[in-house]
Amino acid sequence: MPDTSDPNFGPAFLRMDNRICGVHAVFEVLSSGQPVERIHVSREAHSGKLKQILELARQRDIPVRREERSVLDRLASGTVHQGIVAIAGSAAYASFEALFTGKTPLIVVLDGVEDPHNLGAVIRTAEASGASGVVVPERHSATLTATVVKASAGASVHLPVVRVTNLVSAINDMKSRGLWIVGLDPSAKQPWIEFDFKGPVAVVLGGEHRGLRRLVRENCDVLVRLPMLGKVESLNISVAAGVVLYEAVRQRTLQT
Repeated sequence: MPDTSDPNFGPAFLRMDNRICGVHAVFEVLSSGQPVERIHVSREAHSGKLKQILELARQRDIPVRREERSVLDRLASGTVHQGIVAIAGSAAYASFEALFTGKTPLIVVLDGVEDPHNLGAVIRTAEASGASGVVVPERHSATLTATVVKASAGASVHLPVVRVTNLVSAINDMKSRGLWIVGLDPSAKQPWIEFDFKGPVAVVLGGEHRGLRRLVRENCDVLVRLPMLGKVESLNISVAAGVVLYEAVRQRTLQT
C-alpha cells in the first residue's frame, strides 16, 4: 500500500477505517465489489438480507466467521452493528476527473463538514439525487471512515468522493469547465428556487458551525438561501443539501 504520509503523494488515496458495521452497509460494500478481507457475523443473526450477504461472500470467496455477540460489540467499538461487521480492505478517494463523466455535472462541495455522520448523510442524499460526486477539503473535513460508510447507508461506495488540497482552487477549476458555483448562505438575498439548476452546477455548503469561509464564499458565482421561518437558525447540512439537490432534480426532470 502507498505511504499516504508522503506529502508528494497527493490527496487521492486514503486508508479507511476498515470496520464496516450494519447489514445494509456491508451488503452495499460487497455488492459494489469493494475489497473485503473477512466478515464477522453474530451466531444469532438470521435476517433475509444476511442470507444475501452470505451468498455474495461465498461467490467472492470471502471468509465468514460466526461469533458471539460480544465479539461483534468489541469489533464495532460502540457502533450499531446489527449482528454483522465486515473488515474491509483499503479504499480510495476518487480522482477529480471522475466528477465530470456525465453530460451535466451536479457536484456537491463541502466546506468543512467535520462530523462523520453529517458527511455520510450528505453522501447518501447526493447519491440518491443523482449527483456526480462530493468534494471535500483535505483539512477540516471528516474522512471516509466506517462511520461515514454506515451513515451513508452504503452510498459512499457508489458515489465518487474527491478530496482536494485547496477548495478554492478546485472551485476555480470547476468554473473553467463551465460549472456555475452556487453557495448556500443564510445572508443571501436570492431564494434557492430562483436559481436555474438545469446546467452544470456545483452546490457549495458550509460546515456545521461556521458556514462558508470568506474565500470560498467570495469565489461562488451566486449565493442562495433557504428560508428559516421558525426559531432555529439553521438546518442540518444533509437536510439543506437535500432541499437544494432535489430542487435541481425537479428542474431537470421538468426539462426532459
